[in-house]
Amino acid sequence: MDLFDARRCALGEGPLWHPERQQLFWFDILGKRLLSRDHTGALEWQFDEYVSAAGWVDHDALLMASETGLYRFDINNGERSLIAALEADNPATRSNDGRVDPWGGFWIGTMGKQAEPGQGAIYRFYQGEVTQLYGDITISNAICFAPDRSCAYFTDTVTRRILRQPLSPEHGWPSGVPELFVDLTGEGLNPDGAVVDSAGCLWNAQWGASRIARYGPDGRFLSAVDCPAEQVSCPAFGDTDLRTLFATSAAEGLAGSGENTHLQGQTWQAVQPVAGQREHQVRL
Repeated sequence: MDLFDARRCALGEGPLWHPERQQLFWFDILGKRLLSRDHTGALEWQFDEYVSAAGWVDHDALLMASETGLYRFDINNGERSLIAALEADNPATRSNDGRVDPWGGFWIGTMGKQAEPGQGAIYRFYQGEVTQLYGDITISNAICFAPDRSCAYFTDTVTRRILRQPLSPEHGWPSGVPELFVDLTGEGLNPDGAVVDSAGCLWNAQWGASRIARYGPDGRFLSAVDCPAEQVSCPAFGDTDLRTLFATSAAEGLAGSGENTHLQGQTWQAVQPVAGQREHQVRL
């Protein structure tokens, strides 16, 4: 992968390609900031709490998840307004991975700020309400959706198992129980953020392994893209043809003076032979 943005993130996460603006947004969770780039260069917004993931509302607004709530964020003036609380009464947790589903619902995971076991959950914001889907989650990750609307995917990273959740076709709520999709325990790999391409294959960033792995709809490993950053955290497809794979990474915990230290926490890109999906619009 080639360098897209040289700014180092303590914990880069939540890359989102805004299809109307043709612009990538991403987060440095521990740095409490939202980053982007446009024709003018690097852009950055600073907050007083952790922020981690977003969906696009319209040309000029995002729905942004923080440690206390879901906010409408105005890209032009930097103002935000609360849409719904998210574990606001629990100072020990924060938001983590999230993505918008094909029905306009925003799935968002939470976790303990110190990754305390079982302190997180996964929620869905839909039709103005936040509903818990899964509890007893340690590190929520890999939330993404099949292009045929048949299922969602997610993981609790510490289990090293990516799950497939069938969805009801009418409104996109979980139907039945999650099924095992990929088991990485034997390889000792840690599944982080993920995205599904237009062919229905899942691309999973694997924390600590310097790679993004692609799995077929049947869960079979197909290929991997190597990333210069060791702790690659989440992929996203973008650009005009949706064939550029972007990836965030994290510098957290990688102290030292190794030759690749400066590469950790930067944001990366690589053109792929397959296109991604257009990110779904969140409906408030």
